[in-house]
Amino acid sequence: MSKTVLTDLEIATSAKISHINDIASKLAIKQDDLEYYGKYKAKLPLSLIDESKVEKSNLILVSAINPTPAGEGKTTVSIGLTDGLNKIGKKAMVVLREPSLGPVFGMKGGAAGGGYSQVIPMVDINLHFTGDFSAIEKANNLLAALIDNNIQNKVHNLNIDPRTIVWKRVMDMNDRSLRQMVIGLGGTGNGIPRETGFNITAASEIMAILCLSKDFADLKKRIGNIFIGYTFDKRPVYARELKAEGSMAILLKDAIKPNLVQTLEGNPAIVHCGPFANIAQGTNSIVATKMGMSLSDYVVTEAGFGADLGAEKFLDIKCPVGGLKPKALVIVATIRALRHHGGAKAEEYNTPNMDYIRKGFENLEKHIENCKKFGLTAVVAINSRFGDTQEEVDYVKTKCAEHGVKAVESKGWGDGGNGTMDLAKAVVEVIDSKVNSYHQLYDWNQPIEAKIKTIATEIYGADDVTYSAKARTQLKEFEKLGITGFPVCMAKTQKSFSEDEKKVGRPRGFKINIREFEVAAGAGFIVAIVGDMMRMPGLPVVPASEGMDIDNDGNITGLS
Repeated sequence: MSKTVLTDLEIATSAKISHINDIASKLAIKQDDLEYYGKYKAKLPLSLIDESKVEKSNLILVSAINPTPAGEGKTTVSIGLTDGLNKIGKKAMVVLREPSLGPVFGMKGGAAGGGYSQVIPMVDINLHFTGDFSAIEKANNLLAALIDNNIQNKVHNLNIDPRTIVWKRVMDMNDRSLRQMVIGLGGTGNGIPRETGFNITAASEIMAILCLSKDFADLKKRIGNIFIGYTFDKRPVYARELKAEGSMAILLKDAIKPNLVQTLEGNPAIVHCGPFANIAQGTNSIVATKMGMSLSDYVVTEAGFGADLGAEKFLDIKCPVGGLKPKALVIVATIRALRHHGGAKAEEYNTPNMDYIRKGFENLEKHIENCKKFGLTAVVAINSRFGDTQEEVDYVKTKCAEHGVKAVESKGWGDGGNGTMDLAKAVVEVIDSKVNSYHQLYDWNQPIEAKIKTIATEIYGADDVTYSAKARTQLKEFEKLGITGFPVCMAKTQKSFSEDEKKVGRPRGFKINIREFEVAAGAGFIVAIVGDMMRMPGLPVVPASEGMDIDNDGNITGLS
């Protein structure tokens, strides 16, 4: 059987996999420092982070154009680029997010890469892995239980007004029926009835906090700063008043430690935390990134969805908090997605059409321009797929060159590291040339509305920003809470620069509407919810779970 017809699962499960000790030895990690999760996974202690080495390492951010529903292969390119860097003699590793079970069983599938650019053990990584998501979920829901217990208690309580509680429970699954609900029904012994709901675990503030915490002390401080709601006399209430931070941190004692795995080619990989980029900050933890930079000369990491979401949040939230400065930025594009942004219907995605490519290039063009606003000149990775024509590929390369950007075909899906060596060389060339000098897009101390307008007009290309009455009221509340100095995490569709997913390409003449806000005082940012975005996704009409199975011998099929 030709390797090109094998599924990702078949490739991953048939690959030679090394004991995690062998992977750790490549990084000079002592076996005593490993916390084993079987033979092929291990957690790494935070003591391995060395700030002096972080300063010297080369951080490479991988983002993308606005994707089609199936995604354009950022993770695949990130892994392939890492293997390619090692092929050309560089000491490199990839640092990725953990997959959420919502997309795994929903539409998009897992997040372990594809083809011959994967991290393994793929099945474990895409399912429960080392239990990090479960720990985050339990810590989140412990706080929810403590809140409801406090308002039920008539003697020892904080006088919390149940109508003002903003903290929701979470679950790592797409389940739209849990978005809004009433709890506490069934009599006085079952709690105080109130309206609440669920977010997906990847959108939990605990996930965000874990991603941004540098150690246990920072973790507990951030948890304590979580805003819960108000008392009946309008005083804000925080998690620390419930003495929740210690017990919640205990549940996260292992989850805070990054996970070591490997690529198909036996190169080290760290996979840790997994916030979505359309409704959260969309990048792995600071400790994972710094761990990689402490252990390797080149670290490749990805930011979810298009660069208007993942890269913007990486550069405006994660980098300032962690003191990180990327030295290269890769924008992943596919010919399929460019056809899509040029007006192609789904049934036309694999049909060559230069008119669609010319029109669709506007989307990539806008992302290239946006990167320069952060002081970064990107490298474009054309993630090769069956059905691409040389005419279409050459057009993209020529147009990118007109913008002073090099575009390189990335063939990691079919050829692994051998197919990404040219991309690796182009990225190293950018790093060595020192053309990039990263800086934030906006000053955190600006008013919230000014920060949102900067993102909307500069990154999305909107004409202006409008606010619902609820959002306006919330802005006034934030001023009273004294949290105006936070960065903004935009919750917006990943399918378009605008809030309308049908406006593909480079839309113009539109406004961004802020429906409401959520405050993440522990994480240290404000979530601005745009249009119809939901923080608890739903399953598609035909979920991916319908095509999955396991036989009597434990062999899994249909997982991707």
